[in-house]
Order: sequence, then C-alpha cells, then structure tokens
Amino acid sequence: MVSEWREVELEAVADEITVGYVGTMLSEYVERGIPFLRSLNVEPFRISTTDIRYITPEFHSRLRKSTLRPGDVVIVRTGKPGTAAVIPNWLAEANCSDLVIIRPGKKLDSRFLAYYINGAAQQHVAAHLVGAVQQHFNVASSRKMRIRLPDLLEQRVIAAALGALDDKIELNRQMNQALDAIVQTIFKSWFVDFDPVKAKAEGRKPTGLAPEIAALFPHRFQDSELGQIPEGWNVGSFGKVAINVRRGVSPDELEPDTPYIGLEHMPRRSIALCQWGRSEDLGSNKFEFKSGEILFGKLRPYFHKVGIAPISGVCSTDILVISPMVEDWLGFVIGHVSSVEFVNYTDSSSTGTKMPRTNWGDMARYEIVVPPQILSRAFTGIVRPLFERIQANIHESHTLGEIRDTLLPKLLSGEVRIKDAEKIVEAHL
Repeated sequence: MVSEWREVELEAVADEITVGYVGTMLSEYVERGIPFLRSLNVEPFRISTTDIRYITPEFHSRLRKSTLRPGDVVIVRTGKPGTAAVIPNWLAEANCSDLVIIRPGKKLDSRFLAYYINGAAQQHVAAHLVGAVQQHFNVASSRKMRIRLPDLLEQRVIAAALGALDDKIELNRQMNQALDAIVQTIFKSWFVDFDPVKAKAEGRKPTGLAPEIAALFPHRFQDSELGQIPEGWNVGSFGKVAINVRRGVSPDELEPDTPYIGLEHMPRRSIALCQWGRSEDLGSNKFEFKSGEILFGKLRPYFHKVGIAPISGVCSTDILVISPMVEDWLGFVIGHVSSVEFVNYTDSSSTGTKMPRTNWGDMARYEIVVPPQILSRAFTGIVRPLFERIQANIHESHTLGEIRDTLLPKLLSGEVRIKDAEKIVEAHL
C-alpha cells in the first residue's frame, strides 16, 4: 500500500494556496459579525473560539482573498508557525489574518492534510522559517511543501482513524467547558446573587436544593458596607479564605520529566488545564505546585488564565499558586478566583504599563461576602465531583493525544497498517 504513495509539491495538488489579510485591524473589529480568525485561534488539529474577533459583513466582502470556507486548511505563519487546523462546518462564514489558507480541492482530504502538516511537514516548516526578530512561515514555502500522498480513499481512512481520537479529545474539552459553567452558575447563584436567600425571604422554596442544603441559608438579609447580604454572613477579604503557596525550587533540583506549566500552557477562561511541558530545559527558579491547587496567571491578568492543577509539578514565577485555608473553602475559593469580577479586580490593581502584573497582596485584600463555613463545605461537596470529572477528562485526553502523536508519523510513513491503527484506537475509546 505504501508503495502506491507519491511525493508531490502541495501546490500541484491543492486547488488554491493564499494568505490571509495582513494589515491593521483594531479599528475594524466589532461586537458581532463575521468571525475573524487570528494565529491564536489556530491550535493543532482544531479551531479555538477563545478571544475570537468579529468584522462587519461589509469589511468581510472587501477581504475576498482571505475568506474562509469549511474544509479549508489554515497554517499559522507567526507565533507557532506550522500549526495547522481544518475550518469546521460550524464556521460557515469567516475571514482571517496572517494565516496560510489552503483550499484542498478534490485530490486532498482536509483532515489528512492537517495531520500531515502537523506531523511529517514540520521539518519543512522549521527549515523555511524567515525573519530575525519574529520568525514566520511564508506562503511561498507552503506552496513548495512536499508531501507523500496516498489515494484519496486511503487519506480519508487515515484521517478517520486519527480523527476518532481528536473527536474524543474535543468531546472531553466540551464536557469540561460545561462542567466549568455549572460550577460558576451554582457559585454565582449561592454566593453572589444570593438566590436561595431571596427565595426564602419571599416565602418560596429555593429552586433545586435538597432540604438539608436549603436549611443552611438564612431567611433574611442584613445591611453591610457592601450592601444587603444574607443574615449571619460577614464581609471579609479573600485572604481570609485562601493563601498564596510559595515553594521555590531551582532547576538543578528537578528531574527532567517533572511536569512544567507556563503561561503558554494555560487556556483563557477555563479552569481545565489540559497542557503542560517538561522541566528539562528550564533555566531559572520556579514554584512547586500540587495536584488540585489553583494556578493564577499574574502577568497580564486580563488574559484570565486561572485553573486547577491536574498534576503536581512546577510553574513559572509569573503564576501564583493558591490554596484554600482549609478544604471546606475549596469550591468557594475556586468560584471567586476564576470569576470575571475577580479577574477584572486584579487587572485594575495591576502595576506596569507594557507588562502589567498583579500581586498576592492586592488579591488578598479583595472584599468578599463570607458565608458560614458549613455552607462552603456543602458547596465544595457538590462541586468536588465536577472537578474530579474535569481532571479525569484531562488525563484521558492527554493519553489519547499521546496515542495520536505516536500513530501519526507511523501511519504517514506506512510503518503501521490502517487496520492495526484502528484496533489501537478502538481499544482506547
């Protein structure tokens, strides 16, 4: 089967290869409109909607050259050059900036091409990077990229085998996103909007609460410096329920395979930390963290990089390690530290113009409404299984990603037969 593969230049088999719009965009962005993808929206094998921007239909129509269609393959030029993904069907109309756009046509399977670029073609990408300050991969080099190509049917079979793993990884990501939203919804209802207290004050039963949980909420409000708060609750500071854990460690104390989390590994607006590296190339002191502790990106806090550590390891000193004073406050602390209000507070109090940083002292002074510890314990009991499910999904996705990355070069070289790969995939799904 491998002997039937042929080596061709990409421009010989693709319908079209072009590049996204390059120019000043800040004045063109609008609240709603046509999705406009940038380099940060392209991750290996998937399109991320985090911090996606929008342009008007009128501006979109002017940028016909960089219009995207479902099935197009895009390659990052700067930032993480060579990263490729397929434009999905749900992104029916879109535009982009500074991305190589490949319209595969009838000779190429889009997903196969994306796998090939993220795998075997990375040597070509590395060899053709240009630029002294910020290296980038240009469209001319992408046209000359040489790929080993089987017939279209075999491309689709290979893409389907690898795609089954990525589909499960994506499903886990979506599940974690939903679980994160559930935690935030309950937290806001109980500790920000005080919905159960409002219901009881109006003579109603709190919605969706077991009787023993509902009994923990008071029937009335009291005045405070923060306005009306539940009776018996107090106004306090975030530092009363959480601490900044500082365990400094030098690179020579670490095993090479110690997990390392930097800001680049942390997603925005998600408590699910699904990526990490290794400490083998670290050259400066780091902070140690334990599985289950909270990591908060203090550099440019408006990026909203906050999550629960799924493993033990070390992190950048631009990340604060946070832990509840006692286990009962775990859910309450995570609810606050990952909230938009808390992140906005850290942003407004950060110092530095080009590289603003927040600090634990300001974070600890953040004013909160503190419920009785027994109620926080009940909340932690409800959300802990959700955190555990998130962690389990992360580890499963990490394993599936390792299997995909192991199979990818072997399938593309013919070292592993399709049927053998399908058996490996089925055993892990």
